[in-house]
Amino acid sequence: MEVKKISVRRGDKVLILSGKDKGKKGKVIATFPRLGKLKVENVNMIKKHAKPTRKVPQGGIREMEAALPASKVMVVCPACSKPTRVAKKMLPDERRVRICRKCGESLDK
Repeated sequence: MEVKKISVRRGDKVLILSGKDKGKKGKVIATFPRLGKLKVENVNMIKKHAKPTRKVPQGGIREMEAALPASKVMVVCPACSKPTRVAKKMLPDERRVRICRKCGESLDK
């Protein structure tokens, strides 16, 4: 299985570009590079029917986030707070960091 390159990491703030949640912003809670998908907090909510278990004795309908394609989101720069494409840059100490294409600030901590 081919691993797709995703420029988004867990904890990044992203803007949804298309679909029913277009225009919403949220924090990435999980990434799935093999699938090219990610989960964003309170975006792409689905209802899942759960059987009663020992942990949840009443069962019922749970709401949870579903994965969405990474190509449908854009990283929001923490410095300029604008949605941006991501560039990669090598620092003098041999570290590779992600850079905002609009303001040039680092997206990594």
